[in-house]
Amino acid sequence: MTPDTSNRTGIPARPRIIISATDHARLMRLAEVAQERTPSAGVADYLSDELSRAQIVPDGEMDASIIRMGSHVTYSDAATGRTRKVSLVYPEAADINLGLISVLTPIGAALIGLSPGQSIDWPTPGGGSGKLTVLEVDNEESAQKD
Repeated sequence: MTPDTSNRTGIPARPRIIISATDHARLMRLAEVAQERTPSAGVADYLSDELSRAQIVPDGEMDASIIRMGSHVTYSDAATGRTRKVSLVYPEAADINLGLISVLTPIGAALIGLSPGQSIDWPTPGGGSGKLTVLEVDNEESAQKD
């Protein structure tokens, strides 16, 4: 795993992300539809940007420690110091009260493709930025569905 580094401008570089070919194709379509429906929201643009820089791998070659759709993720939030456990889902399955986080939210788009130990700066809903670090990824249930 490559550590997060800063680029020449001093802005933290985003960590390398890996996405399966199937997730990439479906998420690109989702981002395109969301951009058409609510172009001012910006989250679809953020997801699309994340997908455009992802390394795409065949579905069968995805490492079990990488966050994908359906993953159960434990992460820490640098701003609050809190640790949260969530599952990354498509918008229609999202339920914040159950810890089901849509990939079409800033935090969901930030999580996709990361693995334990990686950190990323993400745009907070209030217009600021936050930093999260992935602590644990469980893909056992999503592997059973494949």
